[in-house]
Amino acid sequence: MATTGYGYYRGTIFLAMFVGYMLYYFNRKTFSFVMPSLMQEIKLDKDDLGMITSSQSLAYAISKFISGVLSDQISARWLFSIGLFLVGGINVVFSWSSTVAVFSGLWFLNGLGQGLGWPPCGRVLRKWFEPSQFGTWWAILCCSMNLAGSLGPIIATVMAQTYSWRTTLSISGMICMMASFVCLMVIKNEPKDVGLPNIEAAAKKGKAGSSSDNSTLKDFLLSPYLWLLSVAYLVVFGVKTACTDWGQLFLIQDKGQSTIMGSSYMSALEVGGLLGSLAAGYYSDKAVAKQGIRSYGNPRHFILISMMAGLCVSMYLFRVTVTPDSSKVWILTLGAALGFSSYGPMALFGVIANESAPSNYCGMSHAIVSLMANIGGFLSGLPFSTIAKHHGWEMAFWVAETMCVASTVGFFLFRNVRTKMGQVSKKAD
Repeated sequence: MATTGYGYYRGTIFLAMFVGYMLYYFNRKTFSFVMPSLMQEIKLDKDDLGMITSSQSLAYAISKFISGVLSDQISARWLFSIGLFLVGGINVVFSWSSTVAVFSGLWFLNGLGQGLGWPPCGRVLRKWFEPSQFGTWWAILCCSMNLAGSLGPIIATVMAQTYSWRTTLSISGMICMMASFVCLMVIKNEPKDVGLPNIEAAAKKGKAGSSSDNSTLKDFLLSPYLWLLSVAYLVVFGVKTACTDWGQLFLIQDKGQSTIMGSSYMSALEVGGLLGSLAAGYYSDKAVAKQGIRSYGNPRHFILISMMAGLCVSMYLFRVTVTPDSSKVWILTLGAALGFSSYGPMALFGVIANESAPSNYCGMSHAIVSLMANIGGFLSGLPFSTIAKHHGWEMAFWVAETMCVASTVGFFLFRNVRTKMGQVSKKAD
């Protein structure tokens, strides 16, 4: 009877989080999706666009860090649902606005609401799923972003051309607000809330060489691996954000491609990202099942480094080989390759940060690496657009590509450092 109960609640809760976070992501990227249509009505230069996107990235970084640290103290379902409602409402208000200052202010508030979405998801996943399944389910949940990102540009472009960009944002915001009430009713924080035994305590017993729950904050923060993960995540997330936020403008303005081609590229990137997240979670879970979690190195590193190397190659080909005469199939293939090789590592960084930290600092571990990632997202906004304004999109993407190569080489060289954060028993060490 307990098994049936777990299966039912896992299914309904996961579905609610998947759909909810898909709406979070769609309403995070609506400005990017309708950017070409919006620019036909309102004159915006590259600095204006960078200011708007960076304002959201900055707020998202702050909010996600705070909600990550506090996620163990606040009801996950309330945190998730409140954020979803706020994000929807802000999109509706954005559709009424027309100035850069208001756009930037509202998109900053959107970023604050967005930060409330993922930390509750991580907490609920950890409470409801076994450690041996954690990477796979984490990766599947990450696919909600890819689904929104792949369908979003096409849906938003068609709606903006058929109606207007304002109607597009207004409708997506209202759907988001209605879904927040469904999520509040369906999501449950942990099994004991519905009368089922919690699984986390049993899982901890089987976790060999795990970090001690008695690790101090100083022990945790002085772990070199925490900062290795953080820097690598910063670069990968920054490159991914540059590809999603600016890739279509690069294709349209520098490479002579159509608006529909730009939207199709973004959709291909997200489809590739969906496959990359699934592959990263599934194959790294198989590596963990085969090799086990150890104190030095991590079985997930091989998949992680391989995908980061693939991102470097994809960036180079995207920058160098695309021309006005390039085949549509080639552009879409590059978009899918960029998505596959960026979303895969992004899924793994979150999983590794969570499982490598002491259990009493899991939320903070993910909050710190996510903060660094969103600093990368911020840098891919106004700083990136400033480079593009003064030196062109080609140079801006070359800088991103160079940073990606440096990060991949660095992570490869330090792949066998001690990966267990905090105190580890002498026997396990």
